[in-house]
Amino acid sequence: MGARYAWPFSFCKLSARIGPLVQRRLQSSKSVLAVADLKLDCERHRVERGGRGIYLTAREFALLEYFMRNAGCRLSRSVIIEHVWNVPFDTTTNLVDVYVNYLRRKIDDGHPTKLIHTVRGVGYELSCPARDFIQFSP
Repeated sequence: MGARYAWPFSFCKLSARIGPLVQRRLQSSKSVLAVADLKLDCERHRVERGGRGIYLTAREFALLEYFMRNAGCRLSRSVIIEHVWNVPFDTTTNLVDVYVNYLRRKIDDGHPTKLIHTVRGVGYELSCPARDFIQFSP
């Protein structure tokens, strides 16, 4: 009779950790996201608005991608910080507010249509006027 091998991890925990990674891979299959005149190329890590390129840091890019994948949805600060920074929400931090402000300066300044909106008591939303549209390109 052979000795029983004890796995150093639980298959349930492994499955729980792999699930979100698979989901992210499926979501990232849409390589170009567009909201109004804002375009984000996930593969090339390029952003442009109105035909003008915009430089974003890695964290700003991740935040904008999350906003664009959830365009039209109201996102709370806790949801944003958990998905973009992968850490539990700390009520004493203004990290999300700071990075949204960075994005607003780069994305909205100089354009008549503002895309990043504060939803009082909730968080933030990336949306455009009804005459514009939201599209996902392959």
